[in-house]
Amino acid sequence: MHITYIVCGSPGSGKSTYAKKLASTRRAALLDIDNATERLVRIALREAGHDPDDRDSDYFKRTYREPIYETLFDIARENLSIQDVVIAGPFTKELRDPDWPSNLSKSLGGPVEMHYVFCPADIRKQRLAQRRDRRDLAKLRDWENYIQYYEESVPVFAHVLIDGADLGRDNTNGAG
Repeated sequence: MHITYIVCGSPGSGKSTYAKKLASTRRAALLDIDNATERLVRIALREAGHDPDDRDSDYFKRTYREPIYETLFDIARENLSIQDVVIAGPFTKELRDPDWPSNLSKSLGGPVEMHYVFCPADIRKQRLAQRRDRRDLAKLRDWENYIQYYEESVPVFAHVLIDGADLGRDNTNGAG
């Protein structure tokens, strides 16, 4: 069985940039949460009468969070029989669960390696502003409350720690 690499961290930390590099190095399939699910999530939110750029409300988290992650894991399972897989996403809640890596390994049927991309809040804010993604506007408008939710803290399980401060330089799109 091949390896699943989980690349997690706050929006703007550099996880997409790092995940691309890791996937290239490992010759792995890359499943980035935004690229894999964004179109469907936008349509679903709009059809449900909600802001298609919302990714932080209780409604979004309650309705879409788990199906989005499960979709990524389903696609990963399909690929793991033929190659390694890199999955990039925030996984904010999961970072606090010491059993998550072992449970995920069982669910995916093979080894899982966790990579956490850390980046100071001021750099994350600058990246979110530079990439000009509509989904980031609410975060930037209410930055102080937003960073409390995405408080930078390392996972409670074994992981590879990546300094994201230098990632994404000269790359203002996909820096998170």
